[in-house]
Amino acid sequence: MKATTGEKCFYALNYMALAAIALTCLLPFLHIIAVSFSERGAVESGHVFLWPVGFQLTAYKFFFIATPAVKAFLNSLWITIGGVTLSMLCTVLAAYPLSRPYLYGRKYMVLAMVFTMLFSGGMIPTYLVVKSLSLIDSYWSIWLTGLISTYNMLLMRSYFENIPHEVEEAAQIDGCNETTLLVRIILPLSLPMLATLALFYGVSYWNAFMNVLMYINKSDMQNLTVIVQAMLQKNDVLAAASTDIVEQQLVMNEMIKSVGVVVMVVPMLLVYPFLQKYFVKGVMLGSVKG
Repeated sequence: MKATTGEKCFYALNYMALAAIALTCLLPFLHIIAVSFSERGAVESGHVFLWPVGFQLTAYKFFFIATPAVKAFLNSLWITIGGVTLSMLCTVLAAYPLSRPYLYGRKYMVLAMVFTMLFSGGMIPTYLVVKSLSLIDSYWSIWLTGLISTYNMLLMRSYFENIPHEVEEAAQIDGCNETTLLVRIILPLSLPMLATLALFYGVSYWNAFMNVLMYINKSDMQNLTVIVQAMLQKNDVLAAASTDIVEQQLVMNEMIKSVGVVVMVVPMLLVYPFLQKYFVKGVMLGSVKG
């Protein structure tokens, strides 16, 4: 159908508005990247905008050698991988039974879970529970407190309900039990939703800040988010780092902070393109019951 003049104007204004919003997100990040790769003199004089001036990697070398960034990066990686694995496993095991119409009392179970989206135990009671379980300075304190997102579980439950019952009936006629049906039939058909929720959980665990700050007291166990935040709050990152004075003269605080932001954001940007084709499909199919 050919678009009318009014529709064309609407689309044009819509694209312009979306482009402006995208630029407000993209331009600051490009500036941070440019600062991280520029030389100190150009940064101090304010000549760096969207492209590095005097391209060099001294700030990155300083960041990874003179700060605990490498250890923090590995900690973030371990928190994310372990957390996503546990959360996806528990989300599937919660969503699948609740999607079965023959589960007794499932309506009340769902209502009880939805209630947790509106009311929580609070920060202090949660901390006391974690402490009483001796989980302080353990990554289990982060994994268990964020094990299942009710929103993600409801999305997956709705997705499972949208799978045609004829497929399940055919598998059951062939002799599949519930476990085989879930592992060999349901999950392979649910790859878009699995990829979408894995991305949701991955971003949440990678950016974990408050839980790490509350439950992890050992500096060698803290993740990259806490380390970068501490660097951003310090007025003099260079003074706290033990490195050659000559290297300190080649970089400045803003350059080190820019490197920290880049290292924090880039891993998620690299993962997203591989899951993008599943992202929209998974959310749409899981949010609307057909």
